[in-house]
Amino acid sequence: MKPNYSIFIFKLLLLQYLSSQLCLSQDFDFFYFVQQWPGAYCDTKQQRCCYPKTGRPAADFGIHGLWPNYKDGSYPSNCDHNSVFDRTQISDVLSSMEKHWPSLSCPSSNGLRFWSHEWEKHGTCSESELDQREYFEAAVKLKEKANLLKLLNNAGIEANDEFYSLESVRNAIEEGIGFTPGIQCNKNSAGNAQLYQIYLCVDTSGSQFIKCPILPKPKCPSTIQFPKF
Repeated sequence: MKPNYSIFIFKLLLLQYLSSQLCLSQDFDFFYFVQQWPGAYCDTKQQRCCYPKTGRPAADFGIHGLWPNYKDGSYPSNCDHNSVFDRTQISDVLSSMEKHWPSLSCPSSNGLRFWSHEWEKHGTCSESELDQREYFEAAVKLKEKANLLKLLNNAGIEANDEFYSLESVRNAIEEGIGFTPGIQCNKNSAGNAQLYQIYLCVDTSGSQFIKCPILPKPKCPSTIQFPKF
């Protein structure tokens, strides 16, 4: 008997459709809200930075992303290939994004490539809770809510190339936010470990900071540099 290729193709397409729907309907447990210090991004051997076309960003933490995560440390990604980044959906928060979510990658850009990547890799996995506009708006509001630089400065920790204890950095943020942050370091061109990214955990509505179910594995020594920008 000759194989019925039409039935085979139908089953294959049905399987692909069901798989895509399963991915779209995946729940997640919390968000990582990740902010990045531009001075630490720009002074490593591995990469160089380019200022956005809007000009040099302020010497402040910038948003890296709002990332859906599971409590076991894994995370979903690229959950909806049909949901592409659409600038028209974020027109009313665009100026805030340019301020709080600048792209420092090269070549210089207006941020659209960066935001598109973040939406398509991470944002599409939160569509059960937030549409595209709500996703970006939530990130901007969280940035305004968590003024990390102010919290550190109030504790005497400044971006002046000086070294500070990792514990003092963690404690300053925990005191201001109410929850223990995750801290990621990288190394500058001189090989010094420096403050690079700060992870805060957020509930699935994207509005409230929560205790982190799991924190990224620390890769920082006990003393770290807070570089100038």
